[in-house]
Amino acid sequence: MRYIVIGAGAVGGTIGARLHQGGHDVLLIARGAHYEALKRDGLRLITPETTETLDIPAADGPVPARDDDVLILATKSQDTIAALAGWPSDLPVVCAQNGVDNERMVLRRFSRVYGMCVWLPAQHLEPGVVAAYAHPYSGILQVGLYPQGVDDFAEQIATDLGKPSSGGLVARAVPDVMRWKHGKLLGNLANAVEALVGHVDGRAAVVERARAEAATVLDRAGIAYATPEDERQVRGHQADARPIEGITRGGGSSWQSLARASGSIEADYLNGEIVLLGRLHGVPAPVNEVLRSEANRFAREKLPPASMPLETLVALIDERCAAGSR
Repeated sequence: MRYIVIGAGAVGGTIGARLHQGGHDVLLIARGAHYEALKRDGLRLITPETTETLDIPAADGPVPARDDDVLILATKSQDTIAALAGWPSDLPVVCAQNGVDNERMVLRRFSRVYGMCVWLPAQHLEPGVVAAYAHPYSGILQVGLYPQGVDDFAEQIATDLGKPSSGGLVARAVPDVMRWKHGKLLGNLANAVEALVGHVDGRAAVVERARAEAATVLDRAGIAYATPEDERQVRGHQADARPIEGITRGGGSSWQSLARASGSIEADYLNGEIVLLGRLHGVPAPVNEVLRSEANRFAREKLPPASMPLETLVALIDERCAAGSR
């Protein structure tokens, strides 16, 4: 199979690099300066152990398809529809993305859709360069047929991703991939908090409020989600994030969106997913609504990450909660 990684940033670049190292046919899809750097110099993958420059083919948009092509979609959720424009709808698509709405969006046009729950701490701030922080494996991935089930193709993808010769990923096929992705969604609610206020003392209390609110919403909606204990059992001692000498680790994907001043952020599909479900099922979600709104404002106004005082964020949340209770 040829793996076409659409969105060769932090997550997509790492997955593509590890597949390439495992001997698979890989094509990276990127845009702008990142594409130019990949085409000119290759992908520079930096990990806690090594720095390698990999000569992986790259393109800046759709290419003539082959019968054995697999699309691995690793863009932000707000870019899903545009990123898939021009690709044949009979190709299988693996959504290696945060959030839980991408698979449903893709299924409108593509008949074979797979979900992938990704734990892969990485950073992409410089064209042509990806830093992957986990050791000894760069990531732990779970893949399954959407909306549920495992087929031979899902098993093959998991086998290829975890191919021992690459030594870079742990992957398994699971029948309930969306349960795992809803569990990951609860964790990703912290992305907006980190993007807005950084890693200041007291941040954890805001994150806990957002997650407690979300758990109430998911329970009311009857949506199953993996628990932190489930995730710890899967992850075990297989990998942990480590520093990389010479590289300052800023923050997660939303923090990086603000740092790159990209003009957009994924909050509508993370905190906004909880807000949407809350509205559908009659459960207020003021904490996540404030996080969604403020993260979008920061992206729209191209404000730097971690530039909101924690006290300001807490005051906005408290005000919204009080307004909802009146």
